[in-house]
Order: sequence, then structure tokens, then C-alpha cells
Amino acid sequence: MDKYTMGFKFRIYPNHAQQELINRTLGCCRFVFNHFLAIRRDEWTANHKSVTYNQTSAMLTDLKRYEEYSWLKEVDSMALQESLKNLDTAYQNFF
Repeated sequence: MDKYTMGFKFRIYPNHAQQELINRTLGCCRFVFNHFLAIRRDEWTANHKSVTYNQTSAMLTDLKRYEEYSWLKEVDSMALQESLKNLDTAYQNFF
């Protein structure tokens, strides 16, 4: 019996405001991933301890409270949490 994989492709046409929100969300996700990757790397280098997903999630909540990072509140929090989950998965797969 032959096995087929079926998929769908969709093309979206966001308006200007939607495109700005998409770009802002992707930029914030990239920042969160890189910021917490640096924290994890520094903690491992200094103490040979790994930072968990729950710890980074709590740090993200604290980070949003600072005025200089208030722009992180403008995007969907689930997207930022997913970036942390992706980072945690990548770190677990590395070790």
C-alpha cells in the first residue's frame, strides 16, 4: 500500500498594521531566544548548572516589568513563551 503525505499551502496578504505586528512579534521572539540563550550559556560556563524552562519563564515575567523592556508587552505572550520552549528543547537536544 502506498503512503501519501498531503499538505496545504496558504498564502496570506496582511495589511500594513498586521505586517507590523507580525514583524514586531518575530523580533521580540528573536530577542527573547537570544537573550535567554546567553543567560543559559553564561550560567553553564560559570557554574556548570543548567537554567530550566520554568526559571527562564519567571525571568521573562520579571524582564517585562522593567521600563526598558516594556516593548515586550506589546506582543502576544504565548509567542514569547513558545520561544522559551524552543530554546529549552534545543538545549535538551544539545546535551
